[in-house]
Amino acid sequence: MLPTLVLVGRPNVGKSTLFNRLTRSRAALVADRPGLTRDRHYGRGKLGGRPYWVVDTGGLMPEAKEGIEQEMTRQAETAMAEADALLFLVDARSGLTAQDKAIAEKLRRLGRPVFLVVNKAEGMEAAVVGAEFHELGLGAPHVISAAHGDGVRTLIDDVLAAMPDEAEEWSAEDEGEGAPRVAIVGRPNVGKSTLVNALLGEERMISFDQPGTTRDAIEAPFMREGRQYVLIDTAGLRRKGRVADVIEKFSVIKTLQAIESADVVIVLLDATQEVAEQDAHIAGICLEAGRAMVIAVNKWDAADQYRRSWVKQELARKLAFLSFVKTHFISAKAGTGLDGLMKSVDEAHRAANAKLPTPKLTRVLRDAVARQSPPRHGLIRPKLRYAHQGGSNPPVIVIHGNALEHIPPAYVRYLEHSFRTAFGLVGTPLSIQFKTGRNPFAEKA
Repeated sequence: MLPTLVLVGRPNVGKSTLFNRLTRSRAALVADRPGLTRDRHYGRGKLGGRPYWVVDTGGLMPEAKEGIEQEMTRQAETAMAEADALLFLVDARSGLTAQDKAIAEKLRRLGRPVFLVVNKAEGMEAAVVGAEFHELGLGAPHVISAAHGDGVRTLIDDVLAAMPDEAEEWSAEDEGEGAPRVAIVGRPNVGKSTLVNALLGEERMISFDQPGTTRDAIEAPFMREGRQYVLIDTAGLRRKGRVADVIEKFSVIKTLQAIESADVVIVLLDATQEVAEQDAHIAGICLEAGRAMVIAVNKWDAADQYRRSWVKQELARKLAFLSFVKTHFISAKAGTGLDGLMKSVDEAHRAANAKLPTPKLTRVLRDAVARQSPPRHGLIRPKLRYAHQGGSNPPVIVIHGNALEHIPPAYVRYLEHSFRTAFGLVGTPLSIQFKTGRNPFAEKA
């Protein structure tokens, strides 16, 4: 097992900045605002002489008794319980605070190695800055600047040197590399984090009855029925006109990046709310990105028979452009409907990466033309000669022939339906491109 290093401390001391530095990424959302990180965020450490896991946590607030702050503290405590070493961050510019002292007392009781890290010390004398933090009784402080990288390599070398030197075997599967990446997207408060927790079988994400609880895109590798996946929980997407807060704008960007990096997107809707234009807009973003999709309508157990019938009618009307996508009616809270949902995720992933042999593509094309020829354009009728695959995820089919620029959209949809039916391409967008052969007599005319 790789050692797990957990970053802890009060809010706004630079834990996410250090996380990004250690993972050599920009995975964690960073801004000069306390309480930005809420869920546990795992990443593979890439700075240092050996592999390890690093975990970013929300700010510890031992005095919190209720609300989102209590949930953040509980998530941090869960991470601390599975840590091999704790990196306790304090702020050099704020100095030692009563909250730091309370957290230090809590960490001492855990019985795990604790490394005191004095952050934000750029341009300051290390000996002077670290002096007052000796009072915490956690050994000599490591004075660093996570933002500038000062002292970070020395810190991580000291931490890893204190870990048992075991023979460790690491493979890409340990962090889900090569596994299907499944992003869960939707409007705020539709149950995305609850669905992630239900699939993982643990309270991995903060699930709170409050819009905007999730701010970052959090990845969680997991195994289901012998298959590896990477789940991505995302922030809710509101209408553009309602996004005013700068943090929410960053959250939207992270969600859009999660869609782009996903193999399959679960578009989550709420059965207790109307099927809004924003739901169609979110699905349209996924379609434009070329992502395979599954639609899931959550909180189905909270809808009566009339509501269920009405939701199905609204889905057929407002999401008609996703007729190739399967829809599942689930309850993330009760854990119902999840098996069928994940089977459709697998099916959509297979379809998006399907290999389409040229001979069969050409046969399907010729059969489709034999059933219904493309309409004439004046005196010219387009001729479709053969087809081959031009790409995958999403599949691209390239059709060669003559006068193909005159094929109308309705006939393109007909061809798309023919290919989908022949190859079972469910849940994935399909792109058809046309290449017209050069007319050898054009220059002589």
